[in-house]
Amino acid sequence: MTTDSAPSTMRYDSAPDRRRSILDAVEEAGFVSVTELTRRLGVSDMTVRRDLRKLAESGGVRIVHGGVSALRPALHSPEFTGRADENADAKRAIGEAAVRGLPATGTVAVDAGTTTYAAVQALADDFRGTLVTHSVPVMQLALTRDLGRVVGLGGELLAESQAFVGPRTVEATAGLRVGTLLLGAAAADERGIYVSTDNERPTKLALMDIAERVVLLVDATKFSAPAPVLLCAWDRITEVVTDTTPPPALTERLQAAGTRVRLAR
Repeated sequence: MTTDSAPSTMRYDSAPDRRRSILDAVEEAGFVSVTELTRRLGVSDMTVRRDLRKLAESGGVRIVHGGVSALRPALHSPEFTGRADENADAKRAIGEAAVRGLPATGTVAVDAGTTTYAAVQALADDFRGTLVTHSVPVMQLALTRDLGRVVGLGGELLAESQAFVGPRTVEATAGLRVGTLLLGAAAADERGIYVSTDNERPTKLALMDIAERVVLLVDATKFSAPAPVLLCAWDRITEVVTDTTPPPALTERLQAAGTRVRLAR
């Protein structure tokens, strides 16, 4: 069990440090709520609002209802940002644990989703490997941070997940090989892992087919979440990175399938 992840809330006593952190968050997400900034910075609502006014006066951000937005349009949709804020602490810890030990020059496929996105956020600045992905936010983040090479898989853009899907996306995986796939899912139980829609399934399976190891990133809510489409059984999954011990029946199934469980705390 890992216990060395960074604390989710940090106190910034220096106003310039706080404001730089706010600018970084807004640049990354496009929009950040006052509530989220208060939690992240460990300061009062009043302090956050004062910082936002200063930043807006200097032309760094735009104050909107409930929070602050970037002056330049972001590729992140409100739906994606909203999902990223759900269980954000758990996703951050899972992402950090998932990339711990990845070689700096490795080849990594990244599935669409907010937890896999958190893993790319956690990559070290000196990562100079290759990222293969169909996720628009992951492409954007990798280019912004200059994280090695990016191989984008095109196709039809699915607005809800901000990812390319469909036959052309699947075809784009032909001839590729990656060491690790960071995979997302909508739900998980003893039978296997699930996705929300049929149109996501072929792309995820194609990414799994080109990976030497498949690492599933799911927080505890996925063990009781409903989702209609079975993606695969557990024998396709090398490792699960999660924030809590799976339910007993699922733990037994994972052991039978030889799927390793790594806890991120």
